[in-house]
Amino acid sequence: MKQWNTWSRRALIASLAIALAPATVLAEAAPQVKFQTSMGDFVVEVYPDKAPKTVDNFLQYVKAKQYDGTIFHRVINNFMVQGGGYTTSMSEKPTRPPVPLEAQNGLKNDVGTIAMARTSDPHSATAQFFVNVKNNDFLNAKGPADGYTVFGKVTSGMDVIHKIKLVPTGPGDVPQTQIVINSATLVK
Repeated sequence: MKQWNTWSRRALIASLAIALAPATVLAEAAPQVKFQTSMGDFVVEVYPDKAPKTVDNFLQYVKAKQYDGTIFHRVINNFMVQGGGYTTSMSEKPTRPPVPLEAQNGLKNDVGTIAMARTSDPHSATAQFFVNVKNNDFLNAKGPADGYTVFGKVTSGMDVIHKIKLVPTGPGDVPQTQIVINSATLVK
């Protein structure tokens, strides 16, 4: 009986320790999306706690296979690589309504982060995204109606992004050889 009591106390203490552990330890891992491209694969991790509407929007597009067969249509070395909106025939894909700007979330447009592309209207982001290939401080929010919403970062395959940023481009910063997103898949 004494052994049982000792074991029971240890089990109770262990259970309490788990129950009282900081939320960050028990929180689910951030969702990850794997992009398979004609130049190699990369994975991004997204942060629903920082940009909930943007991440939900992005993951809906991933699950709907919106990005499959699209291209990186704008590539500027020492700035960013942008994709997710045009097919290989340079036709713009239809999108859902835009999401509100969530640029004041504490995340910065630093190397390797993924952010939403938009027009001059701060609340116009739909499906297009870009990966920063340098620290782009001028894209960070300075007020409630400016900046570009960062919602994640590349966790593997940044070498692929660096290969993409170096491709020769033509008018409109369009790569001379298409860089196709074959698929974008939620991996966790």
